[in-house]
Amino acid sequence: MRFTLLVAALAATATPALAQQVPTATDTTSATARGVVLQAHQLVKATDLDFGVVTVDPSTAGTVTISADAAGARSATGGVTPLPSSYQAASFDGLAAPGETVALTITPPPLNVLVSTTNNNDKIAVNSLNLDAGGPSRVADSTGSFTVYVGGTFGLQANQAAGVYTAQFQLTSDYQ
Repeated sequence: MRFTLLVAALAATATPALAQQVPTATDTTSATARGVVLQAHQLVKATDLDFGVVTVDPSTAGTVTISADAAGARSATGGVTPLPSSYQAASFDGLAAPGETVALTITPPPLNVLVSTTNNNDKIAVNSLNLDAGGPSRVADSTGSFTVYVGGTFGLQANQAAGVYTAQFQLTSDYQ
């Protein structure tokens, strides 16, 4: 009996010890919390494209061109004569994340024409609208800023009707 009691006592004390010695599995690892905050993207027109005041020979058509740069130089061909007046390339100021690439697209005015403000039948052809030397892709500088100039060439008919001609075009920026 003594042997049975001893074995029973030994078994009673061994069971909690065995339960405590059973290993459990625990793993710990880390992950990084991360996010990117961008500055507000924007593209704002600073100046309009303006070819100034010109005259056209009654019998000879021609063109007037504004260069797509900060100078916005003006030149004319054919029967077009530039007169002393103000003229300029369009300019746009943009904001993106520093070093961000920006793709640019020009959408010309409807039907590629400027229309007289006094007679809708009088039109001037928009032969081309051009981005500056930076082309259709830009990289924002270290502050996130970028500037875009747009120039163009406009075709005037011989004896073009006098008046103010306007139309809107669009510059779209796609931030990548």
